[in-house]
Amino acid sequence: MADLKYSVNVYVLNEDQEWNNLGTGQVSSTYDEQFQGMSLLVRSDSDGSVILRSQIPPDRPYRKHEETLIVWYEAENHGLVLNFQDPAGCQDIWKEICQVQGKDPSVQITQNISDEPEEDFDEMSVIGNTVVLPDCELDTLDQIANIVNSVLSSPIHRERLNTEGLYRLHEIIKGILSLNKSCLFEIMFSDECIMDVVGCLEYDPALDQPKRHRDFLTNDAKFKEIIPITNSELRQKIHQTYRVQYIHDILLPVPSIFEDNFLSTLTTFILSNKAEIVSMLFAQLKDETTHDDRRCELLFFFKDLCSFSQELQPQSKDALLETLTQLGILPVLKIIMIRDDLQVRSAAAVLCAYLVEYSPSRIREFIISESQVCKDSDLFINIIIKQMICDTDPELGGAVHLMVVLHTLLDPRNMLTTSEKSERSEFLHFFYKHCMHKFTAPLLAATSEHNCEEDDIVGYDKNKNCPNNNQTAQLLALILELLTFCIQHHTYYIRNYILSKDLLRKALILTNSKHTHLILCALRFMRRMISLNDEIYNDYIIKGNHFEPVVNALLDNGTRYNMLNSAILELFEYIRVENIKSLVSHIVEKFYNTLESIEYVQTFKGLKIKYEKERDRQSQIQTNVHSVLQNIVVCRGTIEEMELKEEMYFIEDAEETVMPPLEDDDEFMETKRTQEGEAVMPPLEDDDEFMETKRTQEREDKVDSPKRTSSGDFKFSPSYSACAAIGTGSPSGSSVVRLVDHPDDEEEKEEDKEDETSPKKKPHLSS
Repeated sequence: MADLKYSVNVYVLNEDQEWNNLGTGQVSSTYDEQFQGMSLLVRSDSDGSVILRSQIPPDRPYRKHEETLIVWYEAENHGLVLNFQDPAGCQDIWKEICQVQGKDPSVQITQNISDEPEEDFDEMSVIGNTVVLPDCELDTLDQIANIVNSVLSSPIHRERLNTEGLYRLHEIIKGILSLNKSCLFEIMFSDECIMDVVGCLEYDPALDQPKRHRDFLTNDAKFKEIIPITNSELRQKIHQTYRVQYIHDILLPVPSIFEDNFLSTLTTFILSNKAEIVSMLFAQLKDETTHDDRRCELLFFFKDLCSFSQELQPQSKDALLETLTQLGILPVLKIIMIRDDLQVRSAAAVLCAYLVEYSPSRIREFIISESQVCKDSDLFINIIIKQMICDTDPELGGAVHLMVVLHTLLDPRNMLTTSEKSERSEFLHFFYKHCMHKFTAPLLAATSEHNCEEDDIVGYDKNKNCPNNNQTAQLLALILELLTFCIQHHTYYIRNYILSKDLLRKALILTNSKHTHLILCALRFMRRMISLNDEIYNDYIIKGNHFEPVVNALLDNGTRYNMLNSAILELFEYIRVENIKSLVSHIVEKFYNTLESIEYVQTFKGLKIKYEKERDRQSQIQTNVHSVLQNIVVCRGTIEEMELKEEMYFIEDAEETVMPPLEDDDEFMETKRTQEGEAVMPPLEDDDEFMETKRTQEREDKVDSPKRTSSGDFKFSPSYSACAAIGTGSPSGSSVVRLVDHPDDEEEKEEDKEDETSPKKKPHLSS
């Protein structure tokens, strides 16, 4: 057979019943001329000398132990052990021994060992975990070095592991942690036990190989003292908290939604430690002048400090952040945010987000106060905007953090309003005057005519301001999201800005971008504007024909049923459901012929139905209004005519009124009768009553009888004409009716003319 060699340690049982290490070498199974048979030969790794030569007789008991040990006795109290570094080598040598003795290699003992001391075999288990060094002398130094190096080079020799047992320990420790008992945590996470707990948790049965978490916590994790910490209790608490947090985040599984209370006490334990650390640090915090590099380290400390503060009680949290603000952390952030170090700027952005979340009103107050002494470009909020726009991270991680800061600052729901002043109006007026133009600058630049022309070139996306550039598209999406928020909450301010800058037209230019998420942001911007149902916005959309790019985007999308298709259809469906009449009319009149072919939804047919119903309703209203106005004109003309006729009647009646005659003036009465063409009858001297009755009757006839007009008609008195024309007893009208033609009318006219031309006779009064 091939002369295979395997690395082993050789142990021998001495007179004191202790196992001595003879050295490390290479073992092989070879034919020995001296023994005339097979033997085990071990040569030293250091000098090649023979450490062991042992014949394999057919009747000697050999025992295989723990997959890496082979044990046998050559004489009483003379035991030998081969400790293999590789279990495969142990198995191969064991097969050679079994072959010589005619045994099955699957057995653990080749011969009956009832006469051998069993306790000696039981002591073999300690050999695998112990390395016995020779006495330290000059001539043994080389041997000691070989032993040490061989142990360090072999994971098995470094630590003889019972893998199954370690898996059980992992389950036990995990189960103890799941008990959620703080008293157990105090013991397990003490300095004496915590690294052993970590060691047990390394051997997760789900992993192919154990993770060296103890090495990381011991060698890689470094504790930096930003502020000198002399308190040993505080240092111990910081180390403990870090390690427990590491166990919680790395070594333990993430609880599912059905395990809300899983490790809740462990979480509470960590939070309690953090609160205690913050309290200790707060007591030691000093305001010192430091170097720039030291200041950066201090910034990282503040970031972690603010992170810890989120777990404090509100009163303690407010006190901590109030102190940081009073010590001037905002001016420091302003300086650090313009540094070139990306990591420093990111930490400053996170810290700024903590402070804004804690007290946005205080940050707004600081920002407004700066405007009295700083230029617009040096304002803290404009520095934030600049850092957001100029973020070099391809994923815009820092820009997202800063956008959250701006969103919080611009949210009117957390703005204070008192009887003395309104924070909302003051800050929004400041922002739209000093900052809005800087915030929208990338949008205006990306949608300028120059960029739009270049963007029409297929594949053109090298320009940083081009909407097809991936990083620019992400930035524009963030800007549009915040502008959409402003439309909802800054009604007056954002409306004036949109109308003055024609901002919707700029946003809808982005519907030509190759990035669908950017097109959706532009649609959301317009959709939020329409949802306000503001007639000013509606007129702006109609006059600017801003539905045209939306319709083009729908048509360009074709038959693809995707998010873009759904967003556009939802926009038109909202207009139909809300029945925004001006927009419905504009869409149908302008785009229905184009959209009529889209039949897989009923939105556009529904818009046409709404449009036709409204048109019919308006037509009916106009008809009714015209009829009402006509009736009003007719009635007004009739009333004016009636009033005129009534006025003429009273004038004529006044002219025809005759003064009643005096009782003793009989000559006057006679003359009057003669002028009127009546027969003159001498009054009866004794019939005064008859004369009075006659005069009364004549007066009544003048009032009640119709009078002949110049044309031969008869004009009815007001009381009649009103009754005849209107059907009521109202004395407020008159009418002219021709009753009959008389042949002698002309003669009467001539007589009237003669009467008018002839001078009237003056009555002669008798003496």
